[in-house]
Amino acid sequence: MVLEFLGADREVTGSCHYLTFEDKHFVVDCGMEQGADLYVNQEIPVNPSLLDYVFVTHAHIDHSGLIPLLYKNGFRGKIFATKATTELCHIMLKDSAHIQEFEAEWRNRKARRSGAEEIVPMYTVEDATAVMEQFVPVDYHARINICEGLDVRFVDAGHLLGSSSIEIWITEGGQTRKLLFSGDIGNGNRPLIKDPEYVTDADYVIMESTYGNRIHETPPDYAVELAKVMNATFTRGGNLVIPAFSVGRTQEMLYFIRRIKTEGLLNEFPNFEVYVDSPLSAEATNVFHSNVRDCFNEQALELERKGINPLQFPGLRISVTSDDSRNINFDPNPKVILSASGMCEAGRIRHHLKHNLWRPECTILFVGYQVPGTLGYHLLDGAKKVRLFGEEIEVRANIVKLPGISGHADRNHLTTWISKVEHPQKVFVVHGEEETAVSFADHVRAELGLDSYAPYSGDAFDLITGAQIREGSREYVVKKQEQKRIYSTKNSVYYRLESEGERLNAVIKKCQGMANKDLAKFADQIHALTEKWDR
Repeated sequence: MVLEFLGADREVTGSCHYLTFEDKHFVVDCGMEQGADLYVNQEIPVNPSLLDYVFVTHAHIDHSGLIPLLYKNGFRGKIFATKATTELCHIMLKDSAHIQEFEAEWRNRKARRSGAEEIVPMYTVEDATAVMEQFVPVDYHARINICEGLDVRFVDAGHLLGSSSIEIWITEGGQTRKLLFSGDIGNGNRPLIKDPEYVTDADYVIMESTYGNRIHETPPDYAVELAKVMNATFTRGGNLVIPAFSVGRTQEMLYFIRRIKTEGLLNEFPNFEVYVDSPLSAEATNVFHSNVRDCFNEQALELERKGINPLQFPGLRISVTSDDSRNINFDPNPKVILSASGMCEAGRIRHHLKHNLWRPECTILFVGYQVPGTLGYHLLDGAKKVRLFGEEIEVRANIVKLPGISGHADRNHLTTWISKVEHPQKVFVVHGEEETAVSFADHVRAELGLDSYAPYSGDAFDLITGAQIREGSREYVVKKQEQKRIYSTKNSVYYRLESEGERLNAVIKKCQGMANKDLAKFADQIHALTEKWDR
């Protein structure tokens, strides 16, 4: 019974935790790294075809974004997530794949002109669509027997629609250990979704620490604060551009803007228009509406009971096509533009920044965490010039951050959450920048007297004894970038071939005990294939 840390260890993104017991292999989350990273993440130590299960805490790409890559490389096991997370992954993973394909094609056009080596997308829309067949939607609070020796239960983490903390019971050799994976813990008192739930017992806790060394400001009335920013921007004749994640933060902004409209908080500009420039945001909003009963908090439910849609209002415009998106920047009237991605690393937001960053009358309003190394982080850090689509853009717009708004719990809320767990054997602190994760682990040890540790990627622990059995890599990411450059070329096609070979070997091992007739047929098929390609 072993837990190995693979991703989001002393880093914020790329969450992945690998577990084995008996002959079973599974991971909790399989996320994509976003922004700059400090350490080289270790790979899953077995071929994806040998993984039996994936458990997903929530749909954000840094927790789910590599699941289609697992499928591409042979994974055919079951993926367990809440109903809302499953629905959100259905649109978010396809959107991620579309971005992979689009960027590969864009770069390859340049490569063909320059004679450089072409690249292939990490995975395709076809991979993302196919892997959704492996998802098994589950209900909150139901204890589910996955297989002999493995039970799980999902509870609401209050971070995103459908987000979960996951309780896992593993039994091996007559001994049972309970693990609690926090996922991303919400800040509480969020619009639309419920507050995080507490869990009171676990042997091992694996918890996030994104804001583990900070205390959030006392939350203001966000609608009032947003109205102030709008008023100042519109008075100057500028646009308010809000980079926002398509899932979660966009819906919260719509909720606040509806309040501004209905409560008359911006009477100077009552008819302002709001453009949501993201097909993904439109689909995600539909998912919010389909999960009202399971996921909405009481305030949002009350609006629904009164027949009030908390996410709609006069002047709301949804841009779906590329032409719709381009036309926004030809409209001279002051407006709000909500577009993804929230960290400005990809998507349509980069086009809106190109058209608005150089205009001093405009405002760029950040409403979420910006990972170091991302364009959003550099803008908030005071960058004077940025490059977009090969063009240098001067930053003359007002760069503002809405105070206090966060989807993650701060140190006080995180401390309260972990304090509810009675006498855990060990607390592993993950999903935070290195200084933050180490600081919060020290805080948990000092304040609560709990054995806590911020693991490195590759650290592995025996869950029966609690002993560390393998030390992870302390290798810095510079070498990883070189590896990525090799992997992203056509050589990755050969890597895929190797993966399929490993998968074939795994399938052969599973065939032991089958009827001789079937084994002979399988052997004949393999023989014919090797004869064809053994040149």
